[in-house]
Amino acid sequence: MNYIPLILSGVCLNALAQIFLKKGMLMVGYFDFSLVNIGQIIFKVAGNPFIILGLGCYMFSVALWLLVLSRVEVSFAYPFLSIGYILTAIIGYTIFHETLSINKLTGIFFICLGVVFISKR
Repeated sequence: MNYIPLILSGVCLNALAQIFLKKGMLMVGYFDFSLVNIGQIIFKVAGNPFIILGLGCYMFSVALWLLVLSRVEVSFAYPFLSIGYILTAIIGYTIFHETLSINKLTGIFFICLGVVFISKR
């Protein structure tokens, strides 16, 4: 059976979780981590809907990943997680206007190439 769609679903959910977490932390804003303000920080973070959504996506992605690991070799599945780097870089660029330098684009190309080689059995 072909488990690549299941693997990619978990990877996409994980990447989506990172995007939601980033959006949530942009809403929370920069803060200095100290014992003086820890209660306020926890309240702001725990009450943020994007962070809650991100954590939910992350938990679901972990459940999918456990399903994947029960069916395929970890040496086959694990490299697919690097696709998450590609997705988050592209989404970060389009949504958050983060930079995509030539070095990042070159790295993304080699990640894609590596995943293609590994996915061939």
